[in-house]
Amino acid sequence: MGMTITEKIIAAHSKYESVKPGDIIDIVIDARVARDFGGANVVKNLNDFGLRVDDPARTLFTFDCNPTGSDQKYAVNQHFCRQYARANDIKVYDINAGIGTHLLIEEGYVWPGATAVSTDSHANILGAVGAFGQGMGDMDIAAAWNNGKVWFKVPASVRINLHGVLPAGVSAKDVILNLLKIYGANTLLGYSIELYGESVEVMTLDERITIASMATEMGAIIILFPPSEEIITYCRSRARQPFEPLFADEDAIYELTADIDVTTFRPMASRPGEPHDTVAVSELGVTRIDSAFIGSCTNGRIEDMRIAAEILKGKKVAPEVVLKIVPATDVVWNESLAEGLIEIFKSAGALVSNAGCAGCAAGQVGQNGKGEITVSTGNRNFPGKQGQGSVYLASPAVVAASAIAGFITTPGNIPATPLEFVRTTSQQTAAKSKPQNAGGERPTLIKGRIWIIERDNIDTDMIFHNRYLAITETGEMGQYTFDNLEGYRNFAREAQPGDIIITGKNFGSGSSRQQAVDCFISLGIQAIIARSFGAIYERNAINAAFPVLTYDSLAVIDIKDKDIITLNLVTGDVTNERNGLRTAVNPFYDAQYDIYMKGGLLGRIQ
Repeated sequence: MGMTITEKIIAAHSKYESVKPGDIIDIVIDARVARDFGGANVVKNLNDFGLRVDDPARTLFTFDCNPTGSDQKYAVNQHFCRQYARANDIKVYDINAGIGTHLLIEEGYVWPGATAVSTDSHANILGAVGAFGQGMGDMDIAAAWNNGKVWFKVPASVRINLHGVLPAGVSAKDVILNLLKIYGANTLLGYSIELYGESVEVMTLDERITIASMATEMGAIIILFPPSEEIITYCRSRARQPFEPLFADEDAIYELTADIDVTTFRPMASRPGEPHDTVAVSELGVTRIDSAFIGSCTNGRIEDMRIAAEILKGKKVAPEVVLKIVPATDVVWNESLAEGLIEIFKSAGALVSNAGCAGCAAGQVGQNGKGEITVSTGNRNFPGKQGQGSVYLASPAVVAASAIAGFITTPGNIPATPLEFVRTTSQQTAAKSKPQNAGGERPTLIKGRIWIIERDNIDTDMIFHNRYLAITETGEMGQYTFDNLEGYRNFAREAQPGDIIITGKNFGSGSSRQQAVDCFISLGIQAIIARSFGAIYERNAINAAFPVLTYDSLAVIDIKDKDIITLNLVTGDVTNERNGLRTAVNPFYDAQYDIYMKGGLLGRIQ
């Protein structure tokens, strides 16, 4: 039986000649990375369990979330990581270097067929070169640093064939936004996607990075591109070891094969709140903006800079509109300087920052304020992700044109006179919460009061907002649980130890932050039962010995909010104590049970 690209990569890094979807196996990781906000927790885990680094040459820190060190907690964590790096001969790509996932490609730590893990949930960007990259939580990264391997469940693969030639004015960002329009945030949840077709074959590295970077927003494990000759040549000039690229077998088995006509694609924008809520730019009407941002791991490459410069050259940003531009890496920054692009940006009135992630994860540039409307080339516009305002997602061409026009538009529709700016303001109020203590043993039969939260796609920013990411003590995390989820901002005050949450699809989508699991542990929540989980979130919960289970339907037991249920983690049996009705959810699988009973992943590997 033939294998897909993902299956071939995983098999090549395991002890097996072949693998299939659903197999849970240990795989060797070629590049093991921690960022500035996750790095301190990784080191803390290693120190707490007395673990050492397996191979410093494959182990890296990348300080890209806050590369100015402008936040005191970031600065403390960065310094803590630098000290650990000095003592253990670990390479630090410091605040001048740029986004870690891009550096892995630039610096030759990954290549077609390689594996990598990072505390960055967009590590699947590496699918752009035909590598298997995954964002993981602090425990996973600590385990990878210690023994060079992590366990992984082989995902089923989907093949998407993009037919035809992209229309003029349709960019790589528009391709992924059109795909999000088709598939949403959870249709392809947990799948590995492979892209093929005429338009795919001619895509540059920068275009592939843009598309691959938003696999997470589709709920997918990764979007993989079969490497072109251009990509292979680029990687051979940088790779730190010889490699042979891997391609799918002709008889590879795909869960789904789809044929899509890209000639129908149009310039798109994601409306505030959800990356998959996409609409053609032409259908937005006149949407005023306060600010614009070009950069991030999705659109901070040199081709993006060139597109923006071509539109901005000889023009000015609309009065009182703020344009922020952040190249992805220092290499891109220097290329922009050498080509005169920085001068064009500054002449147009833009703020240009040093390389880094920018607005994501409360970074150095790109955040907006409450009531502010921003059009951004980023990959996420969840409430609070890039600030407290509203964020539309679009391509560099649309963002640059919008910055000149004062409203969201395409380059061909920039008016002679920018839209008059009107500002509205409101006062920001802080949420209040109180901490709870975590605790508990490892029972397999639990009983508790339920919270029914009937929502899909509850992302990690809603669970545990990025402004708290510098917190490393679990006991401090509970008070901030759900304080960015509308309707549940009092959850931390009202929750009781022993409570159980029942919710919808794709719970925990978004970031790789471990805190979005640990905050529930801090409150004493016993378990979360969801229709499905974001892939990284599920790993983080399992690794933290926090029970997460999935279900198809609970209608038969007629549950109501605040009912008491009894749940058997091993069999999946559920009983509603109010009426005695019984059903079953999907129970622990073997690896999950093993990790749970040993108190977590790092306890398991001792």
